[in-house]
Amino acid sequence: MSGETSPTGKHSGDGSSPELRASHADRDRVVDVLRIAAGDGLLTAAELDERLETALSARTLSELTTLTADLPGAAEAEAKDVVRIQQVHSGAIERVGRWVVPRKLELSVYWCDVTLDFTEAVITHDTLRIEMDTAGKTLTLITRPGIVIDADDLQLVFSKIKYRKAPPSPDVPVALRVQLAGTKTHGRVVVKPRRRTFGQWLTRRQALKA
Repeated sequence: MSGETSPTGKHSGDGSSPELRASHADRDRVVDVLRIAAGDGLLTAAELDERLETALSARTLSELTTLTADLPGAAEAEAKDVVRIQQVHSGAIERVGRWVVPRKLELSVYWCDVTLDFTEAVITHDTLRIEMDTAGKTLTLITRPGIVIDADDLQLVFSKIKYRKAPPSPDVPVALRVQLAGTKTHGRVVVKPRRRTFGQWLTRRQALKA
């Protein structure tokens, strides 16, 4: 019967289809994309706040789509919930530069060096859990201020952990808590801040002399 109204308020007889509703997962996904874009300098703080407010109250997928339509590579920037790395007797595994930190990282790695450099990583969650089933070689975590490593749930078997903390930065809030869990057999776990550049070293030396 023409003139009937759909749940979206559109008339079913005009040939238009009702808009698809957005789920909580859809909203969370867009929120992650917006935060990554802000971290890349594509959105100002005010723009981020405005779009986040709209995303959290969005009722349809089309409303969400408009929030990321002007962001290049938005689909590729979404953070994954779980990433699994599985390798045996291969070359070094590295995550460096602007890589997107997932919620959970599963490492099933044997006799391969692994480096996770968080200094330029895109952080969209406040916690990263690394489930380890590893043997041999070294797992290296390179941190920056605001990143905390928790190894309480990690079992070391014929292994050792070396945790070199950066100078305390009381003004920097905790942005990411990395939880190490599982088992490391043989080899080492090394946690350290990124080595200072010559310019940073010179600036610090001049400051100490002042």
